[in-house]
Amino acid sequence: MSKVLVVEDNLSQREMISSLLRESGIEVMAAQDGVEALDQIQRLRPDLVILDIIMPRMNGYEVCRRIKSNPATQKVPVIMCTSKAEEFDRYWGIKQGADAYISKPFVPQEFVGMVRQLLKT
Repeated sequence: MSKVLVVEDNLSQREMISSLLRESGIEVMAAQDGVEALDQIQRLRPDLVILDIIMPRMNGYEVCRRIKSNPATQKVPVIMCTSKAEEFDRYWGIKQGADAYISKPFVPQEFVGMVRQLLKT
């Protein structure tokens, strides 16, 4: 079973995304900020990371850069999932190394499809 780390500081958003993935047969772990996320990535080795951008302690752009610059984690796919919907935000997220970028609110089927495509399941 694939493991996905959901990094989202908003509890209701984190629970909604986690529930959607669990209903699709995916094992879910969660973190509420970037610092906690990096710790979990090192310890639990998720197969994919879903990453909010605006978070306390460390934003999603910095987390993505650290994931992609670490040889041990650089191949882990990252989906930026954020309310930042401007074209520049999308460009900047991909420039930081994100494999995909989806704006909230999103269509659940499209979101799960994107996750499955990156997990190749």
